Amino acid sequence: MLAFSALIAGSFSFGGRIANLIDPVALTTVRFVIATAIIAAVVAMRGGIRRADLAAPWRYVVIGGLMAIYFVLMFEGLKTASPVSTSAVFTLAPIFAAGFGWLLLRQVTTARMALALTIGGLGALWVIFRADISALLALELGRGEGVFLIGVVAHAAYTPMVRRLNRGESPLVFTLGMLIAALVVLIAYGSDRVMATDWAALPAVVWAVTLYLAVFASATTFVLVQYATLRLPSAKVMAYTYLTPSWVIGWELILGAKPPPTLILAGIALTLVALWLLLAED
Repeated sequence: MLAFSALIAGSFSFGGRIANLIDPVALTTVRFVIATAIIAAVVAMRGGIRRADLAAPWRYVVIGGLMAIYFVLMFEGLKTASPVSTSAVFTLAPIFAAGFGWLLLRQVTTARMALALTIGGLGALWVIFRADISALLALELGRGEGVFLIGVVAHAAYTPMVRRLNRGESPLVFTLGMLIAALVVLIAYGSDRVMATDWAALPAVVWAVTLYLAVFASATTFVLVQYATLRLPSAKVMAYTYLTPSWVIGWELILGAKPPPTLILAGIALTLVALWLLLAED
């Protein structure tokens, strides 16, 4: 999950630089095509798919649909929101994951975990509303942050749903099924957008970022989060998302951006405190 948070953070920083250069549905579709090819090749080399893995294919549609919603809305949000504020919205995922974890798996949130989620949520809100208390009280949420918040809810549901629907499939096989199902959902919903995209005219940066998203922020992170989800409570899995804004700031500095204001950093510090509290939970 530490690797997951670093790779996901890169998708915010890199994705923000191409969000207005390509349609979100088209981008998500092509990254899933590449990720599917990679995972399919690995699964084939490791023995392929068992007959039992194909049971109840609707499970993959549910999981794939949630991921498709998340990624499309992420890049829709990045059209107007900054990578740092968008990644802060992502840190609200543990709160939603704890709720879905109880609803789907009856995973109980301890007092320490509730405290951590509260602290992390406050830190995330501080960043999302740009350290402006009046904006927070008035709930002046930017359009990009608001759009992505819906995607974050879908991502939070994905985590416990994997554990609920997995019937012994390996993380690789389950990831492959999810990717194929997500592609079906995306094509059914936005095939016209894919066809309308002038792929040959896209600048090189779009293809470079797309490859990063497909290989590292899709294929790799899907396997990592499914591996962790089968071994850790949903809220603790998602706790690592609290590292995302810190990683994003690092990525942004590498890419030449200025560091965020000190007040924004204070909110990010709260998310790190929340991470420590959750990881210290027995």
